[in-house]
Amino acid sequence: MDETKKEIKPVSIANAEHYLWGDNSDGWPLLKRDDVSVIQEHVSAGKAEVMHYHKISRQFFYILEGEAEMRFENDLIALQKGEGLEIPPLVKHCFENNSSADVVFLVVSVPKSHGDRVNVE
Repeated sequence: MDETKKEIKPVSIANAEHYLWGDNSDGWPLLKRDDVSVIQEHVSAGKAEVMHYHKISRQFFYILEGEAEMRFENDLIALQKGEGLEIPPLVKHCFENNSSADVVFLVVSVPKSHGDRVNVE
């Protein structure tokens, strides 16, 4: 499709596609392209995803609300509201919400991460 002919309009979780993942976590793809994706995600208190890596995708996680932790093979990094973290390809990682409140964050993947994920647990 010719990019100059595409309608430009705002996107939010109110009008984006919604899906469930993991243990009752939410995702809303705000930008779905092969070269980049932006997803707003919600993870309830005490929930986490499984350890995994991406073969090609580079990801950036940015906390909008709450706090979370990113677990690596030999490290754990705490993230607060307003903080972000880049994960290069092939790095095993696991997003965890070990707090008592929900966390909302953006994950930007270049290129898109769907179809590029390898679970290690």
